[in-house]
Amino acid sequence: MAATNEWRAICDKFTNAQNLTEIESRNDPENDPFRSKYKARELLREIYCEEEGAGLRAAKLGAVEYYLGVNHVDTEELPAGQEHLMNCMKLLERCRVSSLNVSLFIHVRNQLGILWAGRDETETAQGFLETAESIYQRYMKEDGSPPTDMTEYFAAEESLLTHQERIKRFELAYTHTMYYLAQVYKNLGQTERAATYCHTTLQRQLQLNQFTPMEWALNAATLSQYYITKGRYMEGRHCLSAATVISDLAGEVPSEAAAQENEAESERREHLRQKRAEIARCWIKYCLNLLQDAKKQLEDNIGELDTDRQEELKRARRREEEEEEKGRKSALLFGSEDTFDSIASIEEKVMCLFPLDFTEARSVFLVGQNHVTQAKDYFQMDGYVTDHIEILQDHSALFRSLAFFEEDLERRCKMHKRRVDMLEPICNDLNAQYYLMIRRQLMFELAETYNEMMDLKLALANRQADTQSLDNHTIKKFNHLCSASAKYFQMFLDSLCSPEGKFPERLEEEVLRPALVARFRVARLHSRFISTSPTVQLDNLNKSLENYKYVVQYCEANPEAGATVETELELSKEMAGLLPLKINRLKARMASNN
Repeated sequence: MAATNEWRAICDKFTNAQNLTEIESRNDPENDPFRSKYKARELLREIYCEEEGAGLRAAKLGAVEYYLGVNHVDTEELPAGQEHLMNCMKLLERCRVSSLNVSLFIHVRNQLGILWAGRDETETAQGFLETAESIYQRYMKEDGSPPTDMTEYFAAEESLLTHQERIKRFELAYTHTMYYLAQVYKNLGQTERAATYCHTTLQRQLQLNQFTPMEWALNAATLSQYYITKGRYMEGRHCLSAATVISDLAGEVPSEAAAQENEAESERREHLRQKRAEIARCWIKYCLNLLQDAKKQLEDNIGELDTDRQEELKRARRREEEEEEKGRKSALLFGSEDTFDSIASIEEKVMCLFPLDFTEARSVFLVGQNHVTQAKDYFQMDGYVTDHIEILQDHSALFRSLAFFEEDLERRCKMHKRRVDMLEPICNDLNAQYYLMIRRQLMFELAETYNEMMDLKLALANRQADTQSLDNHTIKKFNHLCSASAKYFQMFLDSLCSPEGKFPERLEEEVLRPALVARFRVARLHSRFISTSPTVQLDNLNKSLENYKYVVQYCEANPEAGATVETELELSKEMAGLLPLKINRLKARMASNN
């Protein structure tokens, strides 16, 4: 009887220690944040002494060492935590893996894995976690019965867990092993392996119904970005659709009024809006990359749509659709009975095969644009300058990709005009000192967009006019676009100058190609400017020659630069040879007219 009472007292102490650790500790004051954990530690130590005296089984002593280890890690005493966890490992060395102790075998290795990963000792962490993984797999193969949970070592008969609860807890411990291994592989640069483990973790969390909706959704959305970079759009779309469905489980965003009245509601509003905006940004990247990759498949050597290739890809797709990729799909589906249909219905709204014509491209564009609106609603210019501009740049890139599929040149030009209207005001308003890099990106993009519009206007005019003679209105429009493009390329180049206005002798690596391309484009734009005045023509040709020469001379002085601008360099050499003849002919004509 006395023994039974003693055992009951040990069980009570253990329950109290668990209660202090998991519940009471949440209310500890800021000036004594570990108060409950220290109390729990004392109780665990008492249990250890009593157990040692009673000569209890190694697994039970190991469990107390384990809980003491976790307690010290929680209170940021890592060396002591490590010591207790290693003591647990030593005690377990005496045991064979069985249903009584397998859970502890895995938990202690998970904890040591986290401990070493936190110290950036990734390979050490990997060793503990991979062992935990193989212990689980061997146990499931050789035994597989619902194992005892460590908390049951100190539970009275009537409080033992059900088989179902045992399985759930054991599977959850293994899910943690998977989760930590995903981080380890990511840190070791093994991205493919990390993605596989991350995917498995997410799948298991849903099956076990053990997840926080927003955290899960964000992890799934992040995983989608890996699949997108690998061109695996079916998987990417699946992750994003699941992220959208699961993020909805986090509930409605509290209204502004509710947020003003209540601090907790205010934090919740901020949290939900931010995370959903981040998921929206992942959707934007999906749509943008899908359009850009489709463009790469379809463009000819001058960047226009190759109709033969388009037909060939359409035929190939019809064959593919008949063979639908079912095998690959079933291997990676997320969800439980209740979320399965919701995920599928979101997937149906956006394609995962490459869009092959304007109608398909537009459907992808519109999904992307909807998410741009959602993301911009949270990441506003006031407070999130960099994020807001990145979203605008993506929106501009969506228009640019859609324009590729548009056959009507007039409408294509209007799409580029939308890009200018979006980026120009921001580029001119941004503080030049604080946002130098972003302004450079915007200047360059605006210069290229005006350049594109200029080419389109000329192509349109040539199509419409029977002769090569352009009317005054078209010339005016063409010259306006030409000088706007040159202006932004020049602004980009001026941003590289020293405060005294001197252009650098040597260009930094990150601006080397853009700077040489900008010089080349400025040269080309000056030579294309249409004017009837010989003086203006001469001035433009001289500016053109000066910029072509700069590209040639810079690449002669710095031979490694030539490799970054091969095409531009070749054309610059050619033009640097031809333009002096053209200039001399013009000068001679001007002299004879005087």
